[in-house]
Amino acid sequence: MGEAEAFSEFVAGSSARLFRVAMALTGGHHAAEDLLQGALARTFARWRHVRGDPEAYVRRAMYRAQVSVWKRRGRHAEVPLDSVGERADQRDEFRATDHRLVLRAALLRLGPRQRAVLVARVMEDLSVEETAALLGCSPGTVRSQLHRALARLREIAPELDEKHLTEESLT
Repeated sequence: MGEAEAFSEFVAGSSARLFRVAMALTGGHHAAEDLLQGALARTFARWRHVRGDPEAYVRRAMYRAQVSVWKRRGRHAEVPLDSVGERADQRDEFRATDHRLVLRAALLRLGPRQRAVLVARVMEDLSVEETAALLGCSPGTVRSQLHRALARLREIAPELDEKHLTEESLT
């Protein structure tokens, strides 16, 4: 099997997972597509040198590209979004959907660095050290950004609690 075929198989098998990470990092469908496409293009160019876990290589490329975008733009302004309220007559599965929507809106209102730390630590279940290496900052910065992000989420969306900060709720 040639390199192009191996890369195509890799993309077919991992695109959905990688796209969820890109969506969480960017907050928008088109921006996520652009971020993932750029990371995959850079990975393809280096495909013969990629060793170990190619999915981790692409994720790292996406994080670094997105952090570069944030650094170029400076601090993002918050995006005001309508909140989704709970209704007493909803069944549990509708409440879960409401919580995912509230969480997604709350994530978009976080600063870019806080969002990146939350995605890495909660959605991807990376350690503090792995997150620091991925984002190019110190472990102390990761801890402080995570603490501030969780406090801000509680402030923005008090209806969320720790059990809603899971991989399923972030996707």
